[in-house]
Amino acid sequence: MEDQKNGTLSIVMYPWFAMGHLTAFLHLSNKLADKGHKISFILPTKTQSKLQQFNLHPDHINFIPLDVPQVEGLPPGTETTADIPPQLQPLLRLAMDRTQSMIESQFKQIKPHVVFFDFTHWLPALARQFGIKSLAFVTISPATVAYTFREEQTTDAELLKPPSGFPSSSMILRTHEAIGLNSAGKLVEIETGLSFLRRLLIGIKDCDAIGFKSCREMDGPYCDYIEKKFQKPVILAGPVVPEKPNSKLDDKWAEWLKGFKDKSVIYCAFGSEVRLQKDQFEELILGFEMTGLPFFAALKPPVGFDTMEMALPDGFEERNHGRGIVYGGWVQQQLILAHPAVGCFVTHCGSGSLSEVMVNDCQIVLLPQFGDQFINARLMSKELKVGVEVEKGDEDGLFTKKGVCEAIETVMDQDCEIGSEVRANHAKWKEFFSRKGLESSYIDEFIDKLRGLAA
Repeated sequence: MEDQKNGTLSIVMYPWFAMGHLTAFLHLSNKLADKGHKISFILPTKTQSKLQQFNLHPDHINFIPLDVPQVEGLPPGTETTADIPPQLQPLLRLAMDRTQSMIESQFKQIKPHVVFFDFTHWLPALARQFGIKSLAFVTISPATVAYTFREEQTTDAELLKPPSGFPSSSMILRTHEAIGLNSAGKLVEIETGLSFLRRLLIGIKDCDAIGFKSCREMDGPYCDYIEKKFQKPVILAGPVVPEKPNSKLDDKWAEWLKGFKDKSVIYCAFGSEVRLQKDQFEELILGFEMTGLPFFAALKPPVGFDTMEMALPDGFEERNHGRGIVYGGWVQQQLILAHPAVGCFVTHCGSGSLSEVMVNDCQIVLLPQFGDQFINARLMSKELKVGVEVEKGDEDGLFTKKGVCEAIETVMDQDCEIGSEVRANHAKWKEFFSRKGLESSYIDEFIDKLRGLAA
């Protein structure tokens, strides 16, 4: 660990095998590498090609490919959560658990100062054997951790309300959200005997520090709550807004968007994991149609459909020819959000997507689907008041095309009072996140605390 003498840190990154986690860890790696630190980034072999273009410092960030172990029930060739349905994710976690000997070998070879992890609960104990410090880098918001990481056994009804001492009284879950979060957290993995929540709690309790991609101006009270609850330092990397890719928007999308007025297009994307049921998929895109505005929806085909064309309602393509696109492939989201024609972003409230939209001008419509997205939506709509949430049934969680249309119209209508409020608040936060030196000062402080941790 000689490098620490001259201030250079050697860091291993080992994120959960989901694109949202991998990209979040890589965005932070870029910020640390920009300051001269060495990053060893462990990731599935074939996934390396998908992330290569986002590695802005290949001289400082070394990708270490890892073959995902075979697990019975996991389809051959599985590398990330994008390759499997949600119910098979416990098997992918089990596959990661079986990489311990590979990670140990990397520790011996790299001799890092610190290792960043999230779902691999066993990693802090392994790192400790080699004198390596561990940091649980949590890709969900501090508010979500503060709300949901509860030691005590909770009922669905108890999860409707925040825990004792929680900093906000307006952060309240709906019935279907509490049921979904509670059942997901308590689901026991067959081989480990651990619930998903217990896995996360072990990692948090056993690590040396907890890190977030956040800032005190936005999440300070929740960070203080977490520090007090878990009795360990919470260190913040700042907003870590990703740099623009070193590429330009694909010509076909650039040409299509060029045909519309500034701030007129609805853009919708729900990340790499969300697949809607057919009826909700229809309500969503018919809601876009109801607005009368141009729209571009980048979604996975709904459950039970292999192609987007098979899933579209009868007559939908003909009615919206030239005005609306529903596309099932990957798109350059950062570049689309920054395009002058895009005026509204309908998002599933994933942390990465919210980070990207907060530094752009397009307005925000919130339509959370699962997990931390529910808390993110409340934070954006109730606390920060930068977006409008689509109305859903309290118990069934269903939304309608009318609800989708109304939420979009609220943020797009220049004369709407609520829309004016969220636009003004969004503009203030965009200005804050764009403040010169903000990210650099947070990263410098983050690195100072990492050095203190590794000393």
